[in-house]
Amino acid sequence: MAKVEFLGPIQKEPMEVDIKTLAELKEIFKGDSELQEWLEICAVAINDTLVCSLDVKIELNDKISLLPPVCGG
Repeated sequence: MAKVEFLGPIQKEPMEVDIKTLAELKEIFKGDSELQEWLEICAVAINDTLVCSLDVKIELNDKISLLPPVCGG
């Protein structure tokens, strides 16, 4: 299973999912209205590499990170 981590101000506990693509993960999150808002503005990384396509293949033990925009100095 892949592990999903929610970084920054997203108030969700990490979770494990059995998926083959990010498109499947998006379907899993469809019912969570709060998370839907974050998905609109978050970057996504798989194993610490940013990705842009929902067709990216997810492998066993991959780490998926949702990275919300942040301000910093």
